[in-house]
Amino acid sequence: MARRKRAEVREIPPDPIYNSVLVQKFINNLMWDGKKTIAQKIFYGALALIKKKTGEDGYNVFLKAINNVKPVLEVRPRRVGGATYQIPVEVSARRKESLAIKWIIKAARERNEYRMEERLANELIEASKGTGQAIKIKETTHKMAEANRAFAHFRW
Repeated sequence: MARRKRAEVREIPPDPIYNSVLVQKFINNLMWDGKKTIAQKIFYGALALIKKKTGEDGYNVFLKAINNVKPVLEVRPRRVGGATYQIPVEVSARRKESLAIKWIIKAARERNEYRMEERLANELIEASKGTGQAIKIKETTHKMAEANRAFAHFRW
């Protein structure tokens, strides 16, 4: 960890279609090996698939999925007197967003559909309904925070 100063927050330009910074962050996280155009095709293809499957606007389903997956609490390790405790901490707004994006992409990559577009579309649909693997990851995180609530007084 750097001890001098905080890292600057880079400003990300919004994506060309929805004019949304959140969509651009999602595409950047989806991207592998600098292949942004492929990541964009996958994302926009997934939103088109969502529209075809559910009849709802793909962008609205995406926003609902992100909001459903955002965690409220997480545990952070803290050493106190030779022992390491898992201390529940509230998650900042930027970290909520980034964790939700990472969890949805991770869950989509672990699915068994043939194409990544289908995987991502199905995971976003499930997350918007409150089911799916990304929601399970969030619930597991919340359970850990709840189980370690006794150590909350060690918060710094």
